[in-house]
Amino acid sequence: GKRIRPAMLLFAAGAIGEVNNMSCQAANIIEYIHTATLLHDDVVDNADLRRSKKSARTIWGNEASVLVGDYLFTVSFKYLAAFKNLRMVEELSKATTLMARGEILQLTRSNDSATEEDYLEIVYHKTASLMGAAMALGVISAKGTEEQQQAFYDCGKHIGMAFQLIDDALDYDLDNQSLGKQQGADLKERKITLPLSHLLKTASETDREIVLDILDEDEITDAHVLCVGKLVQKYGSAEYTKKRAEDYISQAKKDLTLVPQNEYRKSIDKLADFIVFRKQ
Repeated sequence: GKRIRPAMLLFAAGAIGEVNNMSCQAANIIEYIHTATLLHDDVVDNADLRRSKKSARTIWGNEASVLVGDYLFTVSFKYLAAFKNLRMVEELSKATTLMARGEILQLTRSNDSATEEDYLEIVYHKTASLMGAAMALGVISAKGTEEQQQAFYDCGKHIGMAFQLIDDALDYDLDNQSLGKQQGADLKERKITLPLSHLLKTASETDREIVLDILDEDEITDAHVLCVGKLVQKYGSAEYTKKRAEDYISQAKKDLTLVPQNEYRKSIDKLADFIVFRKQ
């Protein structure tokens, strides 16, 4: 994977203090948590691929994937407790609770009544909350203030929002062959991400009915993905999503305007720009 979350934690620590042993251990914990969620997500989504390779559930089965995901969660909090730092425990507990709530929101969301606001709420819960927590933990590990902790949490949250929006836009980039998952995977899993939400909102009644009929099919095929992908291009839904991501990145940079420039602070800006312009 890209190891973005640990990088965000270490950049935050370095930006306001120093990268110390606690920072490095916290970075490991964040990646354990993230990996656990991927194992669980692939089971919920029946995903066959993860980062262009067979997913764990495909190789070892759903039971093993769920159990190993649970193990990574418990080990993460065991290591976290060893810090004896209540601020860290509170921050990560909040994030993992939000992530679980996001999964429930996504599971119970209706296709025909989905809105952009619903989608963004799920993105915040499932993705952005952990990225915000990563940067907050970096600040705590470097003995930063609560004000700095909040500023970096907001920065990480906005980077996380942009990260997921770009990920969802790339899923409808039918010319992109570098994705680490099946093209159109979100559609096949009937996930109403922002490109699809925008399409349903802006399409003509005829085109909207085509999309809704596809979502009601027993199986969504590659031909269906191609059909919806062309409609996404027709109505500029992927471009709209990318523009929203750019707005979040601009906000992320503003969150840190009071943070002095150093090599770590500059790296955060570079990471933010990478999020928007990446191809996978």
